[in-house]
Amino acid sequence: MADKYKDGTYEIVGAAFRVHSALGSGLREKPYENALVIELKKTFRVDQQRPYPILYENKVVGDCIPDITVDERILVDTKSVTSIGDNEVAQMLNYLRISHLKVGLIINFQNASLEWRRVVR
Repeated sequence: MADKYKDGTYEIVGAAFRVHSALGSGLREKPYENALVIELKKTFRVDQQRPYPILYENKVVGDCIPDITVDERILVDTKSVTSIGDNEVAQMLNYLRISHLKVGLIINFQNASLEWRRVVR
C-alpha cells in the first residue's frame, strides 16, 4: 500500500464502496452520508456535521460544516453530482484550511461507478 494511504483514506474509500454497493447510485447525498457514518463507525471515531468556526479578524463570522470528520484527522464530503469538479475541490480546500486539517476525501455516489478524490492541503 502506498505511503499516501497510511492516513486511513484507503479504508474510508473501502467503506464508501460498501455503501455504494448496498445502496446503488443516484440517491440524494444525505442517505449516503448517513450510511457512510454507520460504516465508518465500525472502525473509526466519527463526527457527523461537526462545525468549524470561520474567523475574520479573530472573530467568528460563521462556520463551515463538512459532512464527516474521521478521527479528527480527515474530512469527508459526500456528493451526489455528475462528477467531482473544481468547485467541489475548492470547497474541500476551504474546509481543510478552516479546520486546520490536511487531508480530505470527496466521495461521489451519483454514478454507477463510485468516484472519489483525495485532497491534501
